[in-house]
Amino acid sequence: MNEPLPLRGLRVLAISSFGAGPWATMLLADLGAEVIKIEDPGTGGDTARGVPPHSPGLENDSVYFQSMNRNKRSLTLNLRSDEGQTIFRRLVRISDVVYNNLRGDQPAKLGLRYRDLREVNPKIVCASCSGYGLENSKAAEPGYDFIMQALTGYMALTGEPEGPPSRCGVSVIDFSAGLVSLVGMFAALRRREETGRGGDADTSLFEGAFSMLNYLAAWRLNLGFEPVRRAYSAHQTVVPVQIFPTRDGWIYVMCMKDKFFDELCTRIERAELPEDPRFADMGARFEHQGALVEELSKTLRHRDTAEWLERLRGALPCAPVYDLEQALSDPFVAETDLLWDVEHPILGTLREIACPIRMGDTESLPRRPAPALGGDTDAVLGELLDLEGDAIAALRDKGVV
Repeated sequence: MNEPLPLRGLRVLAISSFGAGPWATMLLADLGAEVIKIEDPGTGGDTARGVPPHSPGLENDSVYFQSMNRNKRSLTLNLRSDEGQTIFRRLVRISDVVYNNLRGDQPAKLGLRYRDLREVNPKIVCASCSGYGLENSKAAEPGYDFIMQALTGYMALTGEPEGPPSRCGVSVIDFSAGLVSLVGMFAALRRREETGRGGDADTSLFEGAFSMLNYLAAWRLNLGFEPVRRAYSAHQTVVPVQIFPTRDGWIYVMCMKDKFFDELCTRIERAELPEDPRFADMGARFEHQGALVEELSKTLRHRDTAEWLERLRGALPCAPVYDLEQALSDPFVAETDLLWDVEHPILGTLREIACPIRMGDTESLPRRPAPALGGDTDAVLGELLDLEGDAIAALRDKGVV
């Protein structure tokens, strides 16, 4: 018997575009929340609808948009108009959360803060994930993942020592900040259970990125340690933790404990290395890392990656260095049901990354495609606000919806 969807009954009004907000609210929708995506009828909606590469036959839609807006409803509504604000406030009265990832100065202008909405619904939670925050000198600046990677030191720490600073290949700041925003949102909802009042729950791409500097920042601030780019994606302080070339590719080996190093040396038939005083413990290995990496490389490059994995898996953390196609086709991905089929009215069957949260029977989670622009406007206004066809048509003629 299928369990009820865990977030059934939670209604979220989402004013969000591109990555952080849409991805975060998609997780809510995957788990059963009713996420009503509010899009501006005069601008073509979420900018992600136009992100290339494009597929033939799509209008106001893209695979990028589909990947972050599954299971939502789309309501077109002009929040800059008086009538649009009236409709929005009526929806706020019967909702739990107003979520946005707009530029930091926009929530106040559009009336999305708790101070703007508490008289309408004292229980409303207003969650924001802006670029830099809501009330500071950068609030009006647009913020993007790659900009945050540059600004918070990520790029300076990524790449080979002699190469240029590099960004992470995926939008790690967008996704992590989106998750942080959900923690804030749920914290506000939990507090509401105790107090009966909603409130603001604000974070930003910058704050999310900055928070993940964590131990590197602690080392620098308290010990004067200066992290640098290390060759072969190596750890800052522990050796060997890095990629090594094999006969046919690369393997990542992670000896975060002395016992892992001993196992590595035994299984690659270099049991003499831990007996060498230069490599006897973590401190010695770090001091003599050049010599150790050279010795290990001489051995590891003479067998294929698969051969080494057969010897090492289960004894120490290790992994092949996959490209995207190899990662997607790994049998473990299929075993853990991490790819979903979603039926799209034009594109047919879309393959998408599944919801990463497991709460019992994942087969019961909804798998609806991302909505057409304004595709649910009439239904939302009719079901939730009892507006009839003529009234909706009049609003559409005025550009309100």
